[in-house]
Amino acid sequence: MLMPRLNPNELLIPAVPPMKIPARIFIREGMQVEETAIEQLKAACALPSVVEALGMPDIHQGYGVPIGSVVATREIVVPAAVGYDINCGMRLLTTPLRLEEIDVKQLADSIRRDIPLGEGHHNVALGKDDFAAVLEGGVSALFGVKHSGHRVWEAWSDDEERPLLEKIEERGSMEGGVEAVSHHAFSRGQDQLATLGGGNHFIEIQLVEQVYDPKLAQRFGLFAGQAVVMIHSGSRGLGHQVGDDYMRLSRDYDHRHGGGQPNDNLCFLPLESKEGRNYLQAMSAAANFAFANRHLMAALVKKNFRHYYGDIALPLVYDVPHNIAKFESHHGQTLLIHRKGATRAFGPGRMAGTAFAEVGQPILIPGSMGTASYLLVGTDAGECSLASVNHGAGRVMSRTAAAGKRGRRGKPKRTAAISDEEFRRAMEGIYLVCEDRGSVKEEAPQAYKDIDAVIEVVREAGLARPVARLRPKAVLKG
Repeated sequence: MLMPRLNPNELLIPAVPPMKIPARIFIREGMQVEETAIEQLKAACALPSVVEALGMPDIHQGYGVPIGSVVATREIVVPAAVGYDINCGMRLLTTPLRLEEIDVKQLADSIRRDIPLGEGHHNVALGKDDFAAVLEGGVSALFGVKHSGHRVWEAWSDDEERPLLEKIEERGSMEGGVEAVSHHAFSRGQDQLATLGGGNHFIEIQLVEQVYDPKLAQRFGLFAGQAVVMIHSGSRGLGHQVGDDYMRLSRDYDHRHGGGQPNDNLCFLPLESKEGRNYLQAMSAAANFAFANRHLMAALVKKNFRHYYGDIALPLVYDVPHNIAKFESHHGQTLLIHRKGATRAFGPGRMAGTAFAEVGQPILIPGSMGTASYLLVGTDAGECSLASVNHGAGRVMSRTAAAGKRGRRGKPKRTAAISDEEFRRAMEGIYLVCEDRGSVKEEAPQAYKDIDAVIEVVREAGLARPVARLRPKAVLKG
């Protein structure tokens, strides 16, 4: 298919049946985009009541719709357009310390002792009633739970934590409905708070390598040479189960009602249906878990810094999700905006009444564990992308291709595209702490697009303004 270029940073995918609307992709000439991802975006354009479908610069193949996509609908919700890791998101903490003032290895090892890495782990367990309250209320509910039975509560201060709510998207609380969460999902999450998870999730001790906007950087408490901490994690087993439950339910619903789904991986639920309302409540409950999960991990990170460096301040810059669906006003309509591997990027106009009304919403975009991450702010010009940007660099290589695959007795079934030596060189100067050395190459820097080129698309398209570039010095992975 011929895809005309609208401008140097934007492609058009013309509408051809069964597409109801055209799609756009924010991407430069020469940047890689898989044909399968394009086909998935075209399928999203065939959904009933779809208003807009966009690809971000990090677009790559996902399940149902691409990762790095934004889909706006009027009358339906599409669980696959949110994905399995509901409210996977980013959080950035600053410190008053320069990088050379800290022992990076000591801190990374110490944080690992407090925060389990990888899949299947547990950490902060709550009683049934307290956990239900967290699913209903998110971070706000943490102030009312029983603060006992775990060392995280030794580091907890209501007076310190409560003002941070204004620096979390949705103040860390959506309208969750615990009754819409299956018993299996509930039980999977009940003891998993303050755990990192696997895949591309991480905790990084980073260096503020470059400041692009000194006034904004100062506004956020950033300076060149500073040590900061970024946390990337989501809703763990609970969110995955909610996603699985409702993707299966949406397939069953479409098969029963003949609702016009583009394919079996891209089914939907009417917003007016009981099933559709239940999904939004369950998704919000999983989002609340993820907000609380990152908040508790941040408390443990602060605990470790203070153990070695005294009672220092570690302010929160922002916490932003990138797998979520929310009602927003665009083009004079109230639309359900599904962001899958995409980040909300409100400009100052949409942040009226918040602490960021003068500067726009902070945005956190990581690269890979061997490359830079960025802090940006949204712009009012970003309305052309439904006030959205990418959530990362985007993969150019599957996990299996990057790390290879082993059969029985450890014999290679597929040779890794990235050699051990290439991986080692890419990680030079970075202290790596990981749960599974055998699979960590799945997240190798070479498996991702060039984050600097991706950010340049965002900047030139006017979607967001870079504030600072952050370089990882220690990486904790699952």
